[in-house]
Amino acid sequence: MPRKPNSVTICAAAAADIPALIALERESATAAHWTEQQYDHLLQSHAEGVQSLVLAAQEDSSDPISPPSPRLLGFLVARHLAPEWELENIVVASAARRRGIGTHLLDALLLRAKETNSDAVFLEVRESNSGARALYEKAGFQLSGRRKSYYKGPDEDAVLYRKRLP
Repeated sequence: MPRKPNSVTICAAAAADIPALIALERESATAAHWTEQQYDHLLQSHAEGVQSLVLAAQEDSSDPISPPSPRLLGFLVARHLAPEWELENIVVASAARRRGIGTHLLDALLLRAKETNSDAVFLEVRESNSGARALYEKAGFQLSGRRKSYYKGPDEDAVLYRKRLP
C-alpha cells in the first residue's frame, strides 16, 4: 500500500531543538557553526522580545502505527536590524534538499520582514555555494557586493545579496 507523504511544518524553534540544529549545521560545510550556548542565547533573546527569528522545518511522520515524531529537515536564523533583516544562517539537511524546504524557510522570513514593515532583507554567502545562491536569486535577491577573503577554512569571498521589500 503506498504511504501518504510526510508533511513539513515551518515553526519557531525551541530549546529542545538545539541538539538537532547543531547536528544539522555540522553536516553542512557551508553553514555557520555556532555553539549550544549561542543557540540558547538566540532562543532566549527571542523569548525576551529581541527581534530575532529561529525557524525550524520539521517533517511529521504520517505513519498511523507509530506516533508522530517531528524530524528537523532544516532551519533558518535571522535578526532584525531595523529597518532591515539579516539572514544569518539557513541549513537544509542534505537528504531533504531540492524539496522546497529552503524556499519555505525563506518565504517565512520574507513574510516576517513585511509584517515588521522592513525595507529589505540582506545576507552574505560563500561564493562557491551555488545551490544557496540559486535559491536567493530565484527568490528575487539582487547581488549587492562582495567581501574579499571573508570566509576562512578555506579562504573565500562572501557574495552579498539584498532584496528590497514592497
